[in-house]
Amino acid sequence: MPIIAPSILSADFANLNSDISMVNDSQADWFHLDVMDGVFVPNISFGIPVIKAIKKHAKKPLDVHMMIVQPERYIHDFRAAGADVLTVHYEACIHLHRTVQDIKAAGMKAGVALNPHTPVQFLSEIIRDIDLVCIMSVNPGFGGQTFIENTYSKIETLRKMIEVSASKALIETDGGVTLENAASLIRAGADVLVAGNTVFSSANPATTISQLKGTTISS
Repeated sequence: MPIIAPSILSADFANLNSDISMVNDSQADWFHLDVMDGVFVPNISFGIPVIKAIKKHAKKPLDVHMMIVQPERYIHDFRAAGADVLTVHYEACIHLHRTVQDIKAAGMKAGVALNPHTPVQFLSEIIRDIDLVCIMSVNPGFGGQTFIENTYSKIETLRKMIEVSASKALIETDGGVTLENAASLIRAGADVLVAGNTVFSSANPATTISQLKGTTISS
């Protein structure tokens, strides 16, 4: 079964503790937290204080996705805030291997995210060193965007790279994940599904999470 990571970016920030409790009590596996700086992406979300507050109540790992410039400056701050998985963007890291090493040395799993236009082949030299690859299936910055269809072939190519290199990296898909395309994403090779709008705009978010969790390649 896939790992389900509801994106808190789509939660109700006026009732955040209620949504955190819902995720805690659901079949979700992780909390997905998008950190945006208004520079790397054209939006500002939340930062370390909010993550610290979420960590106090979350009973599941925090999957922190850094959509920021110079992410290497904040590795230890995010670890102190409670991040379990820390993902940086390939496009934002000049010294990616060093950044990945620093994330691991800080005690977190290291992820690398790719924007829709970035080929997965760019990770060939580092694929064995990372724990997760986040394939952006929308242009990063805002929730509720339309899924980019080329994502399937990118995932398939990445899955072959992982198998050939004997990497243990998980493939995460972020953006436009729905009940309708979840099975196709898993069939292509995705391990982790990040779902924001699909979960939090649902009449029954916990049921939607359960449905995503139960998705199989034959669904």
